[in-house]
Amino acid sequence: MLPLLKNETVVLVFTLSGLNETMGNRFVFFSLTALYYPFIVFCNITILYAVMSHKKLHEPMYVFICNLCVNALYGTAGFYPKFLYDLLAQDHVISYAGCLIQIFVIYSSVLCDISTLTVMAYDRYVAICRPLEYHSIMTDQRIVECILFCWLTPFFCIAVLIVLTARLTLCGSTIEKLYCENWSVVKLSCFSTTVNNVIGYVIIIVYFGHAVLIFCSYIYLIVKCRKSTESRHKFIQTCVPHLLALLNVTVALLFDVLYSRYGSKSLPQDLRNFMSLEFLLVPPMLNPLIYGLNLTRLRREVTRCFFKK
Repeated sequence: MLPLLKNETVVLVFTLSGLNETMGNRFVFFSLTALYYPFIVFCNITILYAVMSHKKLHEPMYVFICNLCVNALYGTAGFYPKFLYDLLAQDHVISYAGCLIQIFVIYSSVLCDISTLTVMAYDRYVAICRPLEYHSIMTDQRIVECILFCWLTPFFCIAVLIVLTARLTLCGSTIEKLYCENWSVVKLSCFSTTVNNVIGYVIIIVYFGHAVLIFCSYIYLIVKCRKSTESRHKFIQTCVPHLLALLNVTVALLFDVLYSRYGSKSLPQDLRNFMSLEFLLVPPMLNPLIYGLNLTRLRREVTRCFFKK
């Protein structure tokens, strides 16, 4: 850090203090992570390969599942390699630019998850409530528009947060987490962060609003499906996995938001670390398992990838 005025510094490097109290078990954590991260990659790539290599799975719902898998690979790449390195290093530091990049990758990935689940809810609504019009509505162009919405909107939202954070003058360089997180950097500011707070809360409310909208749409679908056995079967087959995935990512993000802003330092560090990592541990693994095991056609093709006969 380069000194300027009293308590005011130009931060070149951040220190990540989330591992300070658990370094005695770092080799255990390294071994578990070294097994877990490749397994995440394997599961998501397996789903991608199964869908891409079988033309009968080239449908909107499976394209959106692939988007979830690509996003899981993108988001976890922003955390796990650096985390593995830190587990073996004595000093847990990250450059200022690297910190902002990590914030962008991890949190744009989380928002992309929610956007993708929102698009999937729309797809299921059309499939169940307007089946005769499904192919005229869910055209290739509409699918491309949905995919762009899933990626560009989160990119824009997080880019705005990054720009607002980058303009702050900081009075500290220690982040009490295992990775860089926007609010942890904002808290180090020497001056008012009102604008950052307002924009941050707006984005949080908008994306949790997505989740509420999806739950409401599924309540509507449940009511509609009661009238038809076929629709009820389609709902159970395709929408229940989606609801599980949504609940998974919403609870995980809620954990992170509440912990970041209101978490108590009196909690054991292992518990605090788990609360801050929940959305990086569970959704990337659970999503491919939920869809790969519950969707019959996809499960069949995944099985054929390993057992050709």
